[in-house]
Amino acid sequence: MMIFRKKKCRAEDSKLVRDESGATLVEFGFVAPLLMVLIMGIFDMAHTQYTAALVNGAMQKAGRDLTLESAGSQQATIDQGVIDAVANVAPNSATVTLEKLSHFDFSDIGEPEVFTDDNSNGVCDNNEPYEDANDNGQWDADRGQAGIGGARDAVLYTATVTYPRLFPMAGLIGLEESVSVQAATVLRNQPFDEQNRTLEVGNCP
Repeated sequence: MMIFRKKKCRAEDSKLVRDESGATLVEFGFVAPLLMVLIMGIFDMAHTQYTAALVNGAMQKAGRDLTLESAGSQQATIDQGVIDAVANVAPNSATVTLEKLSHFDFSDIGEPEVFTDDNSNGVCDNNEPYEDANDNGQWDADRGQAGIGGARDAVLYTATVTYPRLFPMAGLIGLEESVSVQAATVLRNQPFDEQNRTLEVGNCP
């Protein structure tokens, strides 16, 4: 009788070992978190790329409008057009920062103001003279002047859009909680007048 019971118990244990019902649910429990993060990451990346493309398109249109002689009185409208384009895809909490820097020529874009490096340390200091290209009374690493400038000036127009990620997956994979998209366009104002920009000389502290 005891032998029969032992054989019966062993048979039941063997059935439990071979029983795979519910295995799929357990396996899905392991895979699901990774799958969800992957899906959210794909959608997040796609949305970021779409936003970047849309902002680039809006900036190209704004750049064409800013080259016109009448752009001085239309800046607010042009800027609002970029902001409205961003609002179509970005969350309501998105911030849009627009910057316009005018330069005498295209070659000046992104360049520092010229200074005489008497002590050869690569820094404008110790009362060294510099050319105040943007007329703001201090040496700058970018010689651009705020605004769209005047006739024939080369203008760098930049838009920076920052907004919180649409999906709560940033902390899981070590990404920033917010997305930052930047687009820029370079244009030259129409030659409706002669360029009129003089260089003042200052001294670095």
